[in-house]
Amino acid sequence: MPNYRRAHAPGSTWFFTVNLNDRRDDLLIREIELLRRVVRKTMLHHPFRIDAWVVLPEHMHCLWTLPLGDADFALRWKSIKLGFSRRIPAHECRTATQWKRGERGIWQRRYWEHLIRDEVDYQRHFDYIHFNPVKHGHVQQVRNWPYSSFHRAVREGIYPEDWAGSGAPDERWRWGE
Repeated sequence: MPNYRRAHAPGSTWFFTVNLNDRRDDLLIREIELLRRVVRKTMLHHPFRIDAWVVLPEHMHCLWTLPLGDADFALRWKSIKLGFSRRIPAHECRTATQWKRGERGIWQRRYWEHLIRDEVDYQRHFDYIHFNPVKHGHVQQVRNWPYSSFHRAVREGIYPEDWAGSGAPDERWRWGE
């Protein structure tokens, strides 16, 4: 078994990819309002800043900045995943181990996290998050995906409304998930 260690960097910015267990499901967009409520509730108890977020049918990407002195993003993800799962009827397939432990089968057990190193790394991930619905073929233009912080970034003057309108903004988006 690998010895998996997470970086401990209080007050840092992190990129995350979180997946549903069933990658063919569209639960996240079907239950987008529930997801939003659970995230807001988590933020009340365990504050963090959402720099960017995109929700796709079966996975999501986000950039969070944690408060100074705080590095516990795992607690926040636990709160979000648990809060969401508790409010969804139990119809998903579960393994024998999940049944035995009383666990749900909605989420993949782990998630991908990456500590943002510098401004270039931040911008690369910020762009990747917002271009992701186009990458996965959900829309032709970034502005057409409703479940994205892209619209906030346009209002704040970070992006023009037609950003990446005819394809990838540049070659930076091509790295994998």
